[in-house]
Amino acid sequence: MSNGHIVTGEIFGTAVLILLGCGVCAAVTLKRSKARDAGWLAITFGWGFAVLGGAYIANGYSGGHLNPAVTLGIAIKTGQWSKVPYYLLGQLVGAVIGAFLVWVAYLGQFSAHLAGTGAPDGPDSPPAGPAGPGGPVLGVFSTGPEIRNTVQNLLTEIVATFVLVLFVLTQGMTDGLAENGMGILLTALIVVGIGLSLGGPTGYAINPARDLGPRIVHALLPLRGKGGSDWGYAWIPVVGPLAGAAIAGGLYQLAFT
Repeated sequence: MSNGHIVTGEIFGTAVLILLGCGVCAAVTLKRSKARDAGWLAITFGWGFAVLGGAYIANGYSGGHLNPAVTLGIAIKTGQWSKVPYYLLGQLVGAVIGAFLVWVAYLGQFSAHLAGTGAPDGPDSPPAGPAGPGGPVLGVFSTGPEIRNTVQNLLTEIVATFVLVLFVLTQGMTDGLAENGMGILLTALIVVGIGLSLGGPTGYAINPARDLGPRIVHALLPLRGKGGSDWGYAWIPVVGPLAGAAIAGGLYQLAFT
């Protein structure tokens, strides 16, 4: 794979991942959306389908990592690091594009949801307290904890990402699984499983680009009354997944090679 193919594939694949993933969050969250209050099952399956679509689109060009944690785990497994910066560049750019397209697709719903808020944290903002700061639409773009505890939140992201990356790394142990496309489907299903089982505490970022790119877009969008972007929490969905991926990669080297 050329460097250009890697960047292109990751941009398109990650943009679709975020468009569909943050799109289901918008659909469930925003006023005047037909899917409003559809619930956690809709979000977890929506994100699983988002992985499926984005990874299939990118697979032929870049292998469809779509996630810096996956890229890190694969680099530790293979010892090949030269392509890592190109993957990270494509993933972050794609995440920003995908989040921007969510805003475009839901322009009317964002306006309806924020109508009359006026203040930095409007009436639909989460209450102050353990959940911490965050505006009324930040959850469309980025993750946040239900109980704000740095150690617990970090450990949750580490454990959840460890499961994802170890699953990805061990696919190669089954002949032909990674090559015939079935691996992408199974990865999408494990993302659904992680969301159902481990997503409750933090919203399961399990992907630094998935959280950081949309958070940047939230900070830049001209949405009156959108609230803060909660940058005090933003490092956890970056560091936690990378740590989980590093542990998964190291364990793979120790136990499976």
